[in-house]
Amino acid sequence: MTPVLQVTDLTVSFGDVRAVRGVSLEVSRGEVLGVVGESGSGKSVTAAAVMGLLPPGARVGGSVRLHGKELLGAPERELTALRGKTVSMVFQDPLSALTPVYRVGDQIAEAVRVHRRVGKEAAAVRAVELLDLVGIPRPGERAAAFPHEFSGGMRQRVMIAMAIANDPDVIICDEPTTALDVTIQAQVLEVLKKAQRETGAAIVLITHDLGVVAGFADRVLVMYAGRPVEVGSVDDIFYRPRMPYTVGLLASLPRIDRGERQPLVPIEGNPPAPGALPPGCPFAPRCPLHVEACDEGEPPLFEVGPGQRAACIRWEEVRPWAPGQRTGDETGLWPAGRHAGEEARPWAAGRHAGEAGRARARGRHEAGARPLRTVLEVENLVKEYPLMRGAVFKHRVGTVHAVAGVSFDLREGETLGLVGESGSGKTTTLMQILELAAPQEGRVTVLGRDTARLGRADSTAIRRDMQVVFQDPLASLDPRMTVHDIVAEPLRAHGLPASGRRVAELLTLVGLDPSHAARYPQDFSGGQRQRVAIARALALEPRLLVLDEPVSALDVSIRAGVINLLASLKARLGLSYLFVAHDLAVVRHIADRVAVMHLGKIAEIGQVDAVYDAPAHPYTQSLLSAIPVPDPARERTRTRILLEGDLPSPADPPSGCRFRTRCPKFRSELTDEEREACVTVEPEVLPVGADQGAACHYAERRDVVRPGGIVR
Repeated sequence: MTPVLQVTDLTVSFGDVRAVRGVSLEVSRGEVLGVVGESGSGKSVTAAAVMGLLPPGARVGGSVRLHGKELLGAPERELTALRGKTVSMVFQDPLSALTPVYRVGDQIAEAVRVHRRVGKEAAAVRAVELLDLVGIPRPGERAAAFPHEFSGGMRQRVMIAMAIANDPDVIICDEPTTALDVTIQAQVLEVLKKAQRETGAAIVLITHDLGVVAGFADRVLVMYAGRPVEVGSVDDIFYRPRMPYTVGLLASLPRIDRGERQPLVPIEGNPPAPGALPPGCPFAPRCPLHVEACDEGEPPLFEVGPGQRAACIRWEEVRPWAPGQRTGDETGLWPAGRHAGEEARPWAAGRHAGEAGRARARGRHEAGARPLRTVLEVENLVKEYPLMRGAVFKHRVGTVHAVAGVSFDLREGETLGLVGESGSGKTTTLMQILELAAPQEGRVTVLGRDTARLGRADSTAIRRDMQVVFQDPLASLDPRMTVHDIVAEPLRAHGLPASGRRVAELLTLVGLDPSHAARYPQDFSGGQRQRVAIARALALEPRLLVLDEPVSALDVSIRAGVINLLASLKARLGLSYLFVAHDLAVVRHIADRVAVMHLGKIAEIGQVDAVYDAPAHPYTQSLLSAIPVPDPARERTRTRILLEGDLPSPADPPSGCRFRTRCPKFRSELTDEEREACVTVEPEVLPVGADQGAACHYAERRDVVRPGGIVR
């Protein structure tokens, strides 16, 4: 087919820094091209160059042709006429892309009127039609709302409505689902598919999520250090990759469809800075197939198969990573020891090798050992916030029921994953535990001590045994302090020796070079900063680590290294983890048990394999069915359980079952008599298996990850 969009040898430079170095791609009508790669690979800069949205100082070379017409160097007036009509873009952050002071309907109508000679009324009607097309409920009413009154998923739908308003031939989507919950992501991807069917547009999907690409794209372009390193059909890239970088990305992925606890295989090191590329192949310093010839020159894209090209001089030796292989040297690509990460590092001598740490580790593994103790117990935890209104004379108009009776426990040496959508109450529950104070209602017991009865000295002692690692390491590390001072700070705060030797032991323990202790946080990559945060949390030899989204902000390969590190530290030190996350694939890989939260309550809880292999609550089933699997063949046969609408407001939760307004079982499988119980009676968590419970009147175990129907 004749390409609608054709990019040839595109280059983009900012001063002396070459951000994009010879990108060539093409996409035909009705085709989806997935563009993947780590942060800094040049994906978004390429998209901005195609749209003509780069800052004035950027130097652009090469060719960008739309229907054969050259766009580079075209007058701004011509580009303005094309943007939004022939080629449109869906940005990563819809709140920033929408004007906050204009109503949503007016902004969509403006996009229509810019390119069509229609009146205000006709444009307004078209705006409502588009909102209805992308699945916005009550589109006539919501057209009069402002962007801040929409949820993240609904704002992204508005952006898609604007992008398809004029039936474009090309839609460029720059990370359109990155900041969304998995259920909302599934809805947005379904809307994109519907938009493509309606318009027949070609789609360029820029993303870091290989699971999304597996189920959505026809062809895939892998970028590294500003240029393509492999391109081919989606099946070729996932099943027959010929570039070591592509193999490394796939090997770094935790998957929800496999329960084995085997270490991930991360790529060693970090991507090079655009202004400091190594000689020869940019991937050579991280590549296990590196030989001297790799440093002699940057390899071109070799033809490695029909429609597949890879930039590697040793592509014939690359064998795909096969799931289930434990170490690198069984893959034929990653040699043993080099990419085994933390598993290959020696045990650090010092306080962490003491009898207490070894005894905790032995206590978990020795046959016939004493029963595991409970290190954290939460019973009927309730947290409500007053909903106030008024600028001068404030008055209470309602109550936000953030946490509404949550109960769970965490045992010694165990990892409990706490998962759910944004607004489900995970973070509020976490903060109530960390406060070590009397909760509003219920009881929190940490390391055998009731937090309602703690004195100041008791709280200080417990904080030594319970540490926290936050989501954003750059925000949680003081930029004015060196890494040595950051790691030593908790030791000094508790009156313990903070020697350089002790700091070096901790840095070695988390896989960092002790000689870098004099550096500052901004001198490290995101994964290295998170390792610094983990080293600080381990300084006091805690028994319990609270991990708040510790890997969500990291690239896929760096995330794999941190996940391996956490698993290794848990086994070595006998730690217990409370792991809060929205990425259910990561939780399956690292957790022993999982608790699924919805609107302030536990929907399902149990042993992780039991919950993932056969979830019983319709909410858990919808969450798991919405998670993409990096397997194109499996993605083609999976059925998504799409939820309608967004999470209800915790200030006005539904009566009875809080999930019933979105529940597909309530909507289509129950009789009117059965629905009555869902409307009037709030369900409790009841057993549905040996170590599995669900808060549903009609709980039924189903396999939604590997389709197999009802599990008896």
